[in-house]
Amino acid sequence: MVSENARVSKIPKAAASNNRHTRRWPASLAVIVALGLQLAVPAQVLEAPRWIMPAIGAALLVPLIWTNPFHLRRDEAWLRWVELALLAVLVAVNAIYLTSLIVLLASGDTVDGEVLVKAALLIWVTNVVAFALWYWEIDRGGPFARMPEHEHEEERADLLFPQMTVDLPGWERWLPGFTDYLFVAFTASTAFSPTDTMPLTARVKTLMGIQSAMALLTIAVVAARAVNVL
Repeated sequence: MVSENARVSKIPKAAASNNRHTRRWPASLAVIVALGLQLAVPAQVLEAPRWIMPAIGAALLVPLIWTNPFHLRRDEAWLRWVELALLAVLVAVNAIYLTSLIVLLASGDTVDGEVLVKAALLIWVTNVVAFALWYWEIDRGGPFARMPEHEHEEERADLLFPQMTVDLPGWERWLPGFTDYLFVAFTASTAFSPTDTMPLTARVKTLMGIQSAMALLTIAVVAARAVNVL
């Protein structure tokens, strides 16, 4: 009788295409949530029309969903550039929101507590989503490079996940999915430092530093306002 391990080893690599690490839709859903939040930006924080950012983001997101709606199937060089452009827009606009919020508070104008909390929450959530996508897109050369069924030369790891350091049954062929990168971004925005997953390369250390700084500033703004109220 053929052992279970032997049967597993004979599964072709292409069968892994339905695994969680090939899913595109969680990343798309996260971007849609982040873009939807832009419609709730308080007018006191930014006087520009609130539909501009969602419109630009949607224009960049549509071709990504159209080509790979649920799983990563079609690999095109231009798609990666569209993805990077979307991420750059998310981070840049979020930085503008944060700067506008700080300037608003520094001006001495009265800011309603509800407006402050809403703006800070929007900035914090967008920060988590944007940098989760950055980590997902660049780690080891991107999602397609990490997929064993695609003919890409995988780059060195940018992040050291705990699953990569253990020798336990069931984790031998583990690959990170978008939710893993989302968790990394969430912990970096709450602890302002890496927790269980360590950054290895300079580019990810730089990104994580920027993310932690933006999260810290966002929370510091709310805390400073709370102290003034008390």
